[in-house]
Amino acid sequence: MAHINLGNDLPGIRGPMAFRPETAKPLNELAEILLRDDNNTLTRGERELIGAYVSSRNDCFFCQNVHGALAQHYIQCDMQLIEDIKIDFQSTPISEKLKTLLTIAGSVQKGGKSVTKEQVNDARTAGATDREIHDTVLIAAAFCMFNRYVDGLATWAPTDKQVYVQRAKMRAEEGYIDFDLYK
Repeated sequence: MAHINLGNDLPGIRGPMAFRPETAKPLNELAEILLRDDNNTLTRGERELIGAYVSSRNDCFFCQNVHGALAQHYIQCDMQLIEDIKIDFQSTPISEKLKTLLTIAGSVQKGGKSVTKEQVNDARTAGATDREIHDTVLIAAAFCMFNRYVDGLATWAPTDKQVYVQRAKMRAEEGYIDFDLYK
């Protein structure tokens, strides 16, 4: 049960978004630009993975599973790889560039001042552009906000992780704008 009466029984972020659609609109527009914009050299899967990773570090069950399932959908891998990345990405078969970006995202999750010049230099050395570093920081910061929104209101989330996997294709097709919050 959420801390406040949201007037609906929607899971995760969908409940508070339906409660305040006027705030949902800009939040969803931000998510659309950060996670789905095709004018980006990071793939949708990589961007969703950054969100899932930060959400796992924030212990936000809903967000880490929604965005982990979306990353799995886009990357076309099994969910075990996503789980392994959330636990210890350094030991997984992902690019060095993505590893350096996840390091930066993890530092943002701790606090913006935790990002170091060395981390940024490592990302550049691994091939990351300034835009990719920028977007990684902004995705990580945005997910800290989204996670705190979800968990700060004590919203509920389905505990069966397969629910998220089954919905990922639909969410990938619909995006974050103009979707029915009540589905």
